[in-house]
Amino acid sequence: MTPELWNWSGNYRFTARELVAARTIADVQHAVAAGGRVRALGTRHSFNDLADNGATLVSVTGIAPDPVIDEAAGTVTVGAGTTYGALASWLQERGWALHNLGSLPHISIAGATATGTHGSGSRNRILSAAVAGLEYVAADGELRRAGRQDQEFDAMAVGLGAFGIVVRVTLDIQPSYLIRQDGYPELPWDRVLADLEAVMSAGYSVSLFTDWSGDSIRAAWVKRRVDPGAEAAVPDEFFGTRRAPGQLPFMYPVADNLTLLGAAGPWLERLPHFRVDSTPSNGDEIQSEYFVARDHGAQALEALRRRTQLITPLLLISEIRSIAADRLWLSGSHDRETLALHFTWYNRPDEVDAAVREVEAALEPFAARPHWGKVNHVPPARLAQLYPRLGDARDLYEKLDPGGRFSNDRLERLGVRAKR
Repeated sequence: MTPELWNWSGNYRFTARELVAARTIADVQHAVAAGGRVRALGTRHSFNDLADNGATLVSVTGIAPDPVIDEAAGTVTVGAGTTYGALASWLQERGWALHNLGSLPHISIAGATATGTHGSGSRNRILSAAVAGLEYVAADGELRRAGRQDQEFDAMAVGLGAFGIVVRVTLDIQPSYLIRQDGYPELPWDRVLADLEAVMSAGYSVSLFTDWSGDSIRAAWVKRRVDPGAEAAVPDEFFGTRRAPGQLPFMYPVADNLTLLGAAGPWLERLPHFRVDSTPSNGDEIQSEYFVARDHGAQALEALRRRTQLITPLLLISEIRSIAADRLWLSGSHDRETLALHFTWYNRPDEVDAAVREVEAALEPFAARPHWGKVNHVPPARLAQLYPRLGDARDLYEKLDPGGRFSNDRLERLGVRAKR
């Protein structure tokens, strides 16, 4: 057994017997050709057994990034295990940018896109929607390529590692831009519920932070795109609350790891919540997240508020974000404008397990899709209803990997791969 290999937050210990630390694509090919089950491993930011298999894991984080820009196509191709923070810095030096970033810039590109990680913004699609192409090691050990021109590519951008080991990713890029972010504490719940769409669409990216108790949300964090050479006109008032003069340190226990509020700066220094040169989030935590249609968002929020006595005592913080619809088969935003409901829990597994079930009961009427990489208990039959292309995705993965080399118990339990 791989000695003491844990996920990023320390709530899951891997059962794999071998870890291959690949330095080259050839190393990945060799590991796959050796036989047996094999799964890719990135920065280990999943909170469940999605990346595990009890056999062999192949870490791709040691493969050189070797980024290559194609200006004509408006893309960059980079090593799959590269973090978003590393790629963002490299792009910024050359005058380029990504359309969005997640709250943590420390996560690997392939891992984040494979699980549908999303960032925020009512007009911004998930990070995986920027994936224009993939290079992956297939079940026979050969290096293959897939791109948007391929008919079934929409099943591969959010692919859960179910069809191969991705070694390079091609992403859409655009010219660099500036973002300013501001905090608005104690946003009244009644204003949010009265016009949720307006609140969530009031910036390039809007995050609402809450513990679900009381009459106010703890803060709105609004990120606005700024034209070059001109500071954004920042309103002092935001739906019934006033702009804070500085940071909002209460949102996470470590206040100085947050990106800067109150001034415009490069996109990579404002779109994430956490600085790339600092410890991300709290660390010792459990996370869960659910995606509901935005036109049912207010009702879903009210349902959660009715369970505050069970939820609030176990929370570090909850974050509410919005995401644009996409066409990716296993995306939480597939074919619908989405409200993302994120929970960062204290690392108390048994108590959190019970609270997660309460959250799922509250959200069940709203067809809440769970995040693939986070703690949830949504049964397979329900998943097949929530993700209408899941069966089509499974058929593709079985065709690409008929022997189940890249499958694991979790994918089989959820119906993403056929049971063996």
